[in-house]
Amino acid sequence: MIARKPLAGLRVLDLSTSVAGFQVSHLLGDFGAEVVHVERPGGSTLRQLPSYPFLARGKQSIVLDLKDDIDVAVAGDLGRGCDVLIETFRPGVTERLGLGYDELSTANPGLVYTSITGFGRTGPYADMKGYEALVIARIGGLASSGRMVDRSGPAHVSAPWGSYGATQLALTGTLAALHERERSGLGQRVDTNLVAGVAAQGPYNWFLRLIAERYPDAFNFAPPFSDDGVPNDGLFFMLLIALTKDGRWVQFAQVQPHLFRALMRAMDLDWMYDDPEWKDLPRHDTEEQRSRFWNVLLERVRSKTYAEWQAVFDADHNVWAEIFRRGSELLDHPQIQHLGATVELDDPVFGRVRQPGPLVLMDGTPAQLGGPAPRLDEHGEALRATPWPARGAISAVGTGERTLALDGVTVLELGSFYAAPYGATLLADLGATVVKVEPVTGEPIRYLLSFPESGGIKVLQGKQSIAVDIAAEEGLAIVHDIARKVDLVLMSYRAGVAERQGIDEATLRALNPDLVYLTCPGYGADGPCGDRPAYAPSIGAGTGLTMRNMGGIVPEHPEMTLAEIRANARKIFGSGTNEYAQADGIASVSVATAMILGLFIRDRGGPGQHLLTTMLTSAAQMLCDDLTLWDGRPDTMTPDPELFGFGARYRLYETSDGWVYLAAPQEHEWPALVAALADDIGLAGDQRFADEPSRRANDTALATTLAAVFLGRPAAEWEAHLRAHDVGCVEVDMRAPEAVLQSDEFGRASGFVVDVVHPIFDEHPRLSPLVTLSASGGVAGPGSTVGQHTDQVLAWLGYNAERIASLHDKDVVQ
Repeated sequence: MIARKPLAGLRVLDLSTSVAGFQVSHLLGDFGAEVVHVERPGGSTLRQLPSYPFLARGKQSIVLDLKDDIDVAVAGDLGRGCDVLIETFRPGVTERLGLGYDELSTANPGLVYTSITGFGRTGPYADMKGYEALVIARIGGLASSGRMVDRSGPAHVSAPWGSYGATQLALTGTLAALHERERSGLGQRVDTNLVAGVAAQGPYNWFLRLIAERYPDAFNFAPPFSDDGVPNDGLFFMLLIALTKDGRWVQFAQVQPHLFRALMRAMDLDWMYDDPEWKDLPRHDTEEQRSRFWNVLLERVRSKTYAEWQAVFDADHNVWAEIFRRGSELLDHPQIQHLGATVELDDPVFGRVRQPGPLVLMDGTPAQLGGPAPRLDEHGEALRATPWPARGAISAVGTGERTLALDGVTVLELGSFYAAPYGATLLADLGATVVKVEPVTGEPIRYLLSFPESGGIKVLQGKQSIAVDIAAEEGLAIVHDIARKVDLVLMSYRAGVAERQGIDEATLRALNPDLVYLTCPGYGADGPCGDRPAYAPSIGAGTGLTMRNMGGIVPEHPEMTLAEIRANARKIFGSGTNEYAQADGIASVSVATAMILGLFIRDRGGPGQHLLTTMLTSAAQMLCDDLTLWDGRPDTMTPDPELFGFGARYRLYETSDGWVYLAAPQEHEWPALVAALADDIGLAGDQRFADEPSRRANDTALATTLAAVFLGRPAAEWEAHLRAHDVGCVEVDMRAPEAVLQSDEFGRASGFVVDVVHPIFDEHPRLSPLVTLSASGGVAGPGSTVGQHTDQVLAWLGYNAERIASLHDKDVVQ
């Protein structure tokens, strides 16, 4: 039987110097792994984070100087005795230290060695420092954020989109490698990076670009707003951003026809559907119509206070808007409270700490959180005296043959759109068979955009599509037959839907008690918001993600004019709907982690069981800097009012022909920056910047000084010059991220792109598997059409040709 803690006995050595790796060991520790964090003399810079008590809870600390041979030997002993090693150095660093995978795995063949870099291990930027902002700037993410500000140029984003994405990809790969180890007895290297962490999140712009290039006369990829600031598409009205009578910004979530009609009814505007002038609601042919319609909607929202709107929401659960939360307000969200998704832990250093609970709620093997965060080197003496014994060979249940990590694992996907289903796509890339059940008309994401199928290609990659009418008795029987044969079920419908359709956890686990069944909706399976519509912008609003990006640049008060409301709504829209910085992506990478975690716990003797993640709680994990509360905590970093960045040494600068992002925030990086700029300005002799306290006190003056310097050369020249001095600096790419990632000089040169053949779109580039396993590899499949694999899946179930034909004749399947 499984130990009391589901991952008890698993040893994790964490060499991380960045949040991306530190949060990997955080989740493993939450579920019972023994985690040792190696800190440099004086302590890790991670201790400076407001979220340190959350990220370090239950871990052990040892201080080792990895420039000292004796301390490196201690680290090597720990590496030879652990199951998982996590490192976030640039490529080649651990190898130079004698702590590389090849060296440690010789004595520890079962070692799973997880590396997270900024730009990957190969390609033109492999040796660049892996700061989050450098990655997002280089791949076009800051250019696409420029709509958040009135000034021209790119805009800094504050939430750690790349780091959190990379964390979850690393967890998915690590857990998949551990699952494969159960079969082969051998570990392997797991690699991912912050570029992949960002790339995971964009649902469909990749394919809009592809279509616009292939069919320039048939498809026009319009910007979200006209030159006069009027929305160009009806989707904006479905995701209406408005101000209430009492001055609260709200984000509606009406992205389906029946939901938008419900909103129009609630506003007493449903008469417009019968008026010839407005017959195409919410889309309109002319800019003048769209502008008038926008004003009508804004005025209707402004006619009620937020409390009055809450009464409307209570009366009709198809009408829903989230207020735009800020800071730690998410901790008091009614659904967070209902889920019990916060905890309070006593810490001898930090006192009582309020913080998010575990990422995954499990009914059979719940997380059992460890003790408080460790004091510096608290466990060093004991670990030096009695290091972990060498692991040696791992017993395996299989033949030892190496195959795709998730070979033989089958997933039944019952979900729609992106926030949950892309998690299953990540599993398909690692070899899982994913059977996607969708309506005979196709799942809604296929038709979200005006060009059919383009909205859903990415989320459908590598999956087998079976189109079934679940409302029909024979259709439901098909889904039940699939459930009998699978390992994992992913279900993301709103609360109550699965029960009504007969595909809920109790029903399917009665058919297959070993099932790991993940419920992963927007809000939860019940509670005050369980059946509310949940879309990326509304979750971004309700969690604080949207305002986290914007700092304090958008005011919130009831005296705004209609013109001011429109102008600020455009800025908020620019933050909340950024393709590569939105809540759907955060939720989907968390879903992948949850499913493989449940699978690995079952490998170790755990039961089939019910798991729960939500879009809300996944965002809480990402926003841990805002949501870890204790007396005396440092403030979460916020950007300047123009959204250039976090300070003089971590911000955007305009150059003679474009923009660069400078990232040299650490004290030890100052000498290199001074040397690199010596021919341009004498920073070394300026007493305002003589030491670190002075530099921090005179940060505004330093930013002004550097801004004048950077105007003196082109962006590419600055990148090359500072890079030669090992100073973090990249030219800001002003192309869209999908264009950068598909480019030969960056995407293909770094291995981020592979070509596949789609049934409709023929050969096209897609993202390579976003996490790489050295021995198991991955597989990059194309998207599927509606019901493309229906007959194949039915044959797998044992249905004969006559029965399959009958099901088609009765329109039970397509």
